[in-house]
Amino acid sequence: MDALGGIILGVFLWFVVRVVVMGVYTVDQNERAVKTVFGRAERLPGGKTTLDDPISTHLRDEEKERYAYPQVIVIPPGGPYFKMPWEKIYKVSIATETINMAFDPEEPTANQGGSMLEAVTKDQLNTGLTGQIRYRVSENNLYAYLFAIKKPFVHVIGYFVSILRQRIANFEARKPDTAEQASELIPSAEMTGVSINDLRKNLRDLNEYMDQECRSAAARYGVVLDASLITGIDPPPEVESALAAINTAHNQVSSDISLAQAGADQKIVQSKRAVEIETLKAQAEVQPLKQLAAELGSLFAAGPNVLDAYLRTVRLRLYEKAKAVYLEAK
Repeated sequence: MDALGGIILGVFLWFVVRVVVMGVYTVDQNERAVKTVFGRAERLPGGKTTLDDPISTHLRDEEKERYAYPQVIVIPPGGPYFKMPWEKIYKVSIATETINMAFDPEEPTANQGGSMLEAVTKDQLNTGLTGQIRYRVSENNLYAYLFAIKKPFVHVIGYFVSILRQRIANFEARKPDTAEQASELIPSAEMTGVSINDLRKNLRDLNEYMDQECRSAAARYGVVLDASLITGIDPPPEVESALAAINTAHNQVSSDISLAQAGADQKIVQSKRAVEIETLKAQAEVQPLKQLAAELGSLFAAGPNVLDAYLRTVRLRLYEKAKAVYLEAK
C-alpha cells in the first residue's frame, strides 16, 4: 500500500504541476495568442477565411484562392488563462518594429552587411539603396504568420526587395499633365533620361508606390508593412562623378535658358507697355478732332449762314494773332 500510495501521490503531483501550474498563462499587452487543440488551431465558427476580412481587398483575383487562410480565435491581452495538456499556446508580439531594408534574415552578411541594397536601373547602372521598413504582425491573419508559412518575415523581405528592384529597373519619371507644367519644369529640371536622377527627384513617388504594392503582404504572409522609407540612392563612385559632371553642365544650360527666358519676358512686357502708350497718345490726338467735327456738324445743321459766321469769327481771331497776312490776288 505504501508503494501504491507513493505512485498515486506522484501521479497527483504530476497532474497538479502539468495541468494546474503549467496550464495557467497570461498574454502581455503587446501580444496576441492562438490556442491549438491536438495541433489544430481554434477557428472562428462558420468557416470564415481571410477572404471575409478587408485585408484581402488588396489581393488580385488570381491570388485570392491561394491565400485563403482560416480565421482563428485570437486570445486578447490579459489573464490568467487556463489550458489543458493537449493544448498549446502560440504567442506573437504585434508591436511595430523597424529594420534596415537591406537586411537579409537568412544571410546577415549580404548586402554589405545589411547596410545597402543593390539594384540595377533601366539604363544598366548599378545603384545602392538605403532606407528602413516599418512592420508589424497582422492580428487579422495570425494563421498565415504562425502556421501557413515557415519563415513569414523572410518571405516579406523577399517580396519587398523583388518589387523594389522591379520598380527600379522600369522606373520612368512622371510626365507633366499639361504643356504649361512641362514649360515650368524645363528651366529647373535635372538631367532627364538618366534613371538615377529621375529616381532621386521622384523619391516620394517611389515610396508611395512601394507602400501601395505592399498592402497585400498582410493577406499573403500575415505581416503588415506600415511604411517603407527609401532615404538614399547612391550609385558607384565612378558613376557618381560622371553624373555630377553631367548635372553641372545641365544646370549651367538651365541657368542660361532661365536668364534668356527672363530677358525675353521683360522685352515682351516692355513692348506691350510701349504699344499701350502709343495707343493712348493716338487716342489723345484723335479726340479733339472728333469733338471739332461734332461741333462743326452741329453748326452746319443749324444753317449755312451759321457755319459761315463761325468761320469768319475764327478767321478774325487768327488775324489778331498773326503778324503778317498774305492774301491771294485775284
